[in-house]
Amino acid sequence: MIGKLKGKVDAIGESFLIVDVNGVGYEVQASARTLRNLKLGDEVALTIDTHVREDAIRLFGFASEVERSWFRTLQNVQGVGSKVALGLLGTLSPQDLANAIALGDWASVEQAPGIGKKLAQRIVAELKDKAPALTVAGLHLPSGGASGAPAPGNAAAEAMSALSNLGYQPGQASAAIAAAIKDLGEGADTAKLIRRGLKELAR
Repeated sequence: MIGKLKGKVDAIGESFLIVDVNGVGYEVQASARTLRNLKLGDEVALTIDTHVREDAIRLFGFASEVERSWFRTLQNVQGVGSKVALGLLGTLSPQDLANAIALGDWASVEQAPGIGKKLAQRIVAELKDKAPALTVAGLHLPSGGASGAPAPGNAAAEAMSALSNLGYQPGQASAAIAAAIKDLGEGADTAKLIRRGLKELAR
């Protein structure tokens, strides 16, 4: 099974790219968001999800492990196949998707190609308890920031953890912190997010 590919972008199609790895070209399906950020000749490292069928082997490429986790998780929902999952990840970033699910915002999910109102509502309902774990996984990724201040993502993860330690369910904590970030902005520190999250939970 192929788990990662590192090479040069040899071609970019509407829904795929070809990665040249030491002279071997691998065709990789990718989301519109991933493809938009690539140019011919770019050095690229993609996390790969390999699908093996009797008649074909398909490679799906992602910019991060978190994105691949979402791709796999989305397909556990009835009616969501690889094409719909890629379409959704091309419309919403993993963090935006996590926030939409935590807030029950199925209308944002519905914006993705191939997703109608009923399927959007099913995705939000079925993944509400799984979103917090995926969200925190994404928030702990290195921010690349030059300042010594904690990254906003880490503040959100710490605030979520604090609410969980206070006895709130992961789904409740995730929704409260998502609402707090929406209200206070991504630059808010941990303490402010906790206070705002607790207000949200007290409603």
